[in-house]
Amino acid sequence: MQGYIINLNKVKDEDLIVTIVSRKSLDTLYRFYGARHGTINLGFKIDYEKEESAKATISRLKDVIHIGFSWINDYKLLRLWQDFLALFYKHLKDAEEPGPFYFDLIEKASKEWNKQNPKRVAIEAYVRLLEHEGRLHHEPNCFLCSGTIHDKVSLIRAFLPTHEACTHTLSISQEAFKELFENKSSLFLSDKEINRLWIVLLEGI
Repeated sequence: MQGYIINLNKVKDEDLIVTIVSRKSLDTLYRFYGARHGTINLGFKIDYEKEESAKATISRLKDVIHIGFSWINDYKLLRLWQDFLALFYKHLKDAEEPGPFYFDLIEKASKEWNKQNPKRVAIEAYVRLLEHEGRLHHEPNCFLCSGTIHDKVSLIRAFLPTHEACTHTLSISQEAFKELFENKSSLFLSDKEINRLWIVLLEGI
């Protein structure tokens, strides 16, 4: 099966505990260290097999093949990708069967990552995630004071809308807010606004 590595933990003798999200499951597997093993890293897409063991409490990761991206050697793109994928671990770590949505979301983002500003790809993907989970607040009502937002909108963690005056953070226009939340498009957002929303995204999904 194929999946994306969303977390790595080193254990004794450089063995690894690897968490992988696939279309069918969220797998936490043990990988033994050895010279014959290829290098794997956070954010990599791999083809792999699970080996069950009656003696071990965790299944073994085996027959790993790295499925590379066309942009894998671009360090800046890879670093941003790893920051993005790491967010999914905390969000999904307690889910045994998260369903295909998250794998498909990551898959789509991986194919667009080098075609535009990757932060835009991540932000648009996050809005789709929020909608999927029923957490996307389309109504222009301030999360902090409950008043209607008539002018610019500030987005805080989980992209909750607030008045600019309530948070004193960089805000976006109503047009950009509607385009992002309704069409999942960052078309009307400037790079400065994208950088601000990226920082908000890194706070957790």
